[in-house]
Amino acid sequence: MNREMLMLVDAISREKSVDRDVVFGAVEAALAQATKKLHGGEVDMRVAVDRDTGDYETFRRWLVVPDEAGLQNPDAEEMLSDALDRIAEIEVGDYIEEPVASVPIGRIGAMAAKQVILQKIRDAERETLLNDFLSRGDKIFVGTVKRLDKGDIIVESGRVEGRLKRSEMIPKENLRTGDRVRAFIAGIDTAARGPQIMLSRSAPGFMMELFAQEVPEMEQGLLEIKSCARDSGSRAKIAVVSHDKRVDPIGTCVGVRGSRVNAVTNELAGERVDIVLWSEDPAQFVIGALAPANVQSIVVDEEKHAMDVVVDEENLAIAIGRGGQNVRLASELTGWRINIMTAEESQAKQAVESDSIRKLFVEKLDVDEEVADILIAEGFSSLEEVAYVPLQEMLEMDAFDEDTVHELRTRAKDALLTMEIAREENVEAVSQDLRDLDGLTPDLIAKLADGGVNSRDDLADLAVDELVEMTGIDDEAAKALIMKAREHWFTA
Repeated sequence: MNREMLMLVDAISREKSVDRDVVFGAVEAALAQATKKLHGGEVDMRVAVDRDTGDYETFRRWLVVPDEAGLQNPDAEEMLSDALDRIAEIEVGDYIEEPVASVPIGRIGAMAAKQVILQKIRDAERETLLNDFLSRGDKIFVGTVKRLDKGDIIVESGRVEGRLKRSEMIPKENLRTGDRVRAFIAGIDTAARGPQIMLSRSAPGFMMELFAQEVPEMEQGLLEIKSCARDSGSRAKIAVVSHDKRVDPIGTCVGVRGSRVNAVTNELAGERVDIVLWSEDPAQFVIGALAPANVQSIVVDEEKHAMDVVVDEENLAIAIGRGGQNVRLASELTGWRINIMTAEESQAKQAVESDSIRKLFVEKLDVDEEVADILIAEGFSSLEEVAYVPLQEMLEMDAFDEDTVHELRTRAKDALLTMEIAREENVEAVSQDLRDLDGLTPDLIAKLADGGVNSRDDLADLAVDELVEMTGIDDEAAKALIMKAREHWFTA
């Protein structure tokens, strides 16, 4: 049977153009699987086949694991302390092996082994084809629609296949068998039984790559797309920047008579593209991203990573867009949360904020409203600013003499110290189950404690907008935390 095995290996190796070692590896896996079935349980077997004679040995093995981890699979694991009694210098991650009787292949076993071997060969062939394809570095997959599979589309390019899921297609797009199609290579799913290349026609990356193909200046490094936001099939925004002062980034992307942008639009079923000039200044970037709306003023909140954008009544609908599309895309493009409001709404909000800051200064600094208003007018909005801005800046204020400035700074520092002590006491009241919740930082825990949220159930009972207001995190992060806090309700 050993001779037969060698002949089988050589035949498959030649027929499939696969290295003999790959075939031998498949043989070893098949024999190990057969041996494992005879022993039962979750044992781990290793078979070593001699490449020249076809003789083989079989070993049962145990993985060495740390003592603190315990045995998750006693049939195939050994704790480090026990392993050291058997082998002096063994380490976690090593294997202990013991020889066991090898199973004879036999005719039936040989047929079963052959099936396993052929499957392994098919897997190896597919992996080779995939690696060859990926080595080309292509980011766009160009192929032909081969078939439909449960609503998804299988696209074939040579001997390589990709899967375009229904959720990754452009809405209302109707692709049929035989159609030529281009799609963005969104990732590789090595666990997939079918095509492992995952495709997308709705991802922002697809639009960026299409522009890269249409605009040679990008390949030359003269132009760069910094970000992209899409409402696939409807509208998109891209942010571009020029690395050469002689190159107009927007005009270059548009092309002569719109030739370049039209080529991208035609590929994307008429999706309209706004080309925005990227800026290092976040406020200027947001203003450009909200085009064609004209912005009156903008207030940046670095802590909450948000901006209040003021527009007049005529531009309000344009800035927001149909169904909030324009402001949503602008927010995705820039990475900032954008609040669109009229001048009246802005004034009302500022009045509320000023009133809140005024009350804070009056209470914590023990000053009258006139002093508090002077601080607000000078741009102070927190106790930290009063306590720690450079002393010279405060001394330049005409309204206060040097003694008053020093007194205000001392009171601000004392107030902050008192508040920090109170915060630590609040945090001590937070339950351990809330502290252990994934995603909660010490700062978030402190903010929750300030808001009276002391347990996992307290957090689970919150609405998303309540958590956002309490902590300043974005809606998605707030939703994720609340759902995490509610998990034990459904697993108990």
